[in-house]
Amino acid sequence: MTSKELLYIEDALGHEKYFQSKCKETANQIQDAELKSCVEQMAQKHQQIFQSFYSLLS
Repeated sequence: MTSKELLYIEDALGHEKYFQSKCKETANQIQDAELKSCVEQMAQKHQQIFQSFYSLLS
């Protein structure tokens, strides 16, 4: 991989971690069970995307 590609992946990893943490933070503040579940699923999806990007570095 080129250094530019590695920088892109590093950036993407940071974004996915940020999105995941914001989803978790938001889910903790939601009272509606259905909406909370949806936001928790979004957090899990961002974790999966993070893992996919991270695996590119291995």
